[in-house]
Amino acid sequence: MKQYFQQIIDVIAPWLLSHGIRIIIILISAYVFHAIIKRIVMKMIALAVLREKDAADESEKKRKDTLNGVLLTAIKVTFVLIVTLMVLKELGLDIGPLLAGAGIVGVALGFGGQYLIRDIISGLFVILENQYRVGDIVKLDGTGGLVENITLRMTTLRDLDGTVHHIHHGGVTKVSNLSKGFQRLNINIRASYNCDLEHIIAIINRVGESLAKDSEWKDKIISAPKFERVDDFNMSSIDLKVLADIVPPSKWKVGGEFRKRLKEEFDKEGVKIPFQQMVVHQE
Repeated sequence: MKQYFQQIIDVIAPWLLSHGIRIIIILISAYVFHAIIKRIVMKMIALAVLREKDAADESEKKRKDTLNGVLLTAIKVTFVLIVTLMVLKELGLDIGPLLAGAGIVGVALGFGGQYLIRDIISGLFVILENQYRVGDIVKLDGTGGLVENITLRMTTLRDLDGTVHHIHHGGVTKVSNLSKGFQRLNINIRASYNCDLEHIIAIINRVGESLAKDSEWKDKIISAPKFERVDDFNMSSIDLKVLADIVPPSKWKVGGEFRKRLKEEFDKEGVKIPFQQMVVHQE
């Protein structure tokens, strides 16, 4: 029995002194290089993800964490595959067939997963460029709604009817962010041709200022709704352009309240809102 163990030791000892040491060196080197590359990637992402003045700390952290997670996972998988192949080679296994098989599988996955890869790459740019964030109101190729979730593969929107839309990043060609930084209230008020235009303008500005000073609404309004210009002459009315800058996503609520108060003020002042009419001259 002693002789049997001695034979095993005589076989294993040279292997451990050669291949065993090489395997240990491979593992230690892989660990060190992975740690170095991880730190470099994290610093590069921190430099690449530029902070926007209106972005919250939590939002910026989420962007960085998402990018870190994706890139570091890809690097980790690559290191594991390379180290595994090197260790298998040291163990005496022929890795040639494995590499050939991996090549065939890679080609198959490349054809089958090209759309998935396109979605993921597009998703990376969405997050990196901060095109939109969770909570923004956006239109993606005409489909609009509130952003409920963003992954590397798709964005989830919920529209005003409550319908949930899952949109793959790779198929989107146009992104319209309706709530980035601020929103603009842009409405036309119709006035009749025989009205006192300066009186109407004064009412519009007064209602806008009153709304902007209201304790319930002032935190939602950046600049008060006010008359901007005479926008157009219609068949039965004059269009008065009213603009205001609003804190997202309150544009529609503020617009509704402004219209409500303006109608009430028009009623008090005896201002009639014109409606489409036709004048017929009979000879």
